[in-house]
Amino acid sequence: MSEPTRVTDRVAAIALPLPLEGLTSVNCYVLRGDRETVLVDPGWSSPETERALLDGLDALGLAPGDISRTLTTHHHWDHYTQGLTWQRKHDIAVHLGRGDDHSIHAWRDLEGAFPRQVGLLQAAGARELAAEVAALPVEIHEQGMDFDLPAAWLDDGDQIDLGNLTVRALATPGHTRGHVCFEVVEEHLLLTGDHVLPRITPSIAYEREPSPDSLTSYLGSLGLVAALPDHRMLPAHGAIGGRAAQRASELIAHHEERLAVVRGLVEQGHATSFEVARAMTWTRHERRLEDLEITHRMTAVLEVAAHLVVLEKAARLTRATTNGTDVFAV
Repeated sequence: MSEPTRVTDRVAAIALPLPLEGLTSVNCYVLRGDRETVLVDPGWSSPETERALLDGLDALGLAPGDISRTLTTHHHWDHYTQGLTWQRKHDIAVHLGRGDDHSIHAWRDLEGAFPRQVGLLQAAGARELAAEVAALPVEIHEQGMDFDLPAAWLDDGDQIDLGNLTVRALATPGHTRGHVCFEVVEEHLLLTGDHVLPRITPSIAYEREPSPDSLTSYLGSLGLVAALPDHRMLPAHGAIGGRAAQRASELIAHHEERLAVVRGLVEQGHATSFEVARAMTWTRHERRLEDLEITHRMTAVLEVAAHLVVLEKAARLTRATTNGTDVFAV
């Protein structure tokens, strides 16, 4: 990993490695106030993360003993678990959005890699894909992961006074139920986690037990960011910079376009989420559904299902259930 990036005199970013294909790093942010120094999203618990984090802090003249707490945008492994390791190892309290309590308990209570997604895929008309997903094991790098409750929960509007730096928590459900962005008030920065990313469209409801109306929540959260003062965007993945409100508006426009495409395909006779997903192209490279690897096929079909729910709620489509499959019509 490279040297830390100094965003301002009081804010720096440390790129931390990830054991994932296609997503190789997460941006951990260091916020230095007169009274406290905190980390935001300290990465995936691993020896490689530990080394990169220690090296990055050292380059900034810091050590674990200088860190008062960890603020986490959401509970996914690549944001949360190194914080849990340091909570146990160095007594650095982890703070997490309250809405993610549901997902943490779901990890304890449910078995399999994607236990609830199987039923959702069946309802989407993707029964063969559902069987493939049901057979997936938990990934080796996820097995035995340090996963537990945080020391403290964050609620919308909570403010943390670091001295000459104020951090405000903004509830932005969608990617997960409890996702939180952090506004660094004096610096006019917004740490967007996985809610707003510079190049890709974040997955919605990528949870152990997804919310039934995640896209509605996500679009509302994008609207919140789009209405904020024009803050510089500090995302969890990808290049630092850009304007948070502008990018949120671009993502809203993307989903509005996607809603129109989905409705148009239903009007053409593609009646299930699976049929609609097969008629679309995916990723920036416009790949067909069948050309995606299994988890990306799963998220594509479930994304279509989420768009269909929004259209149904807006009375732009109707839904009937036949033999356990949701069938849509204009």
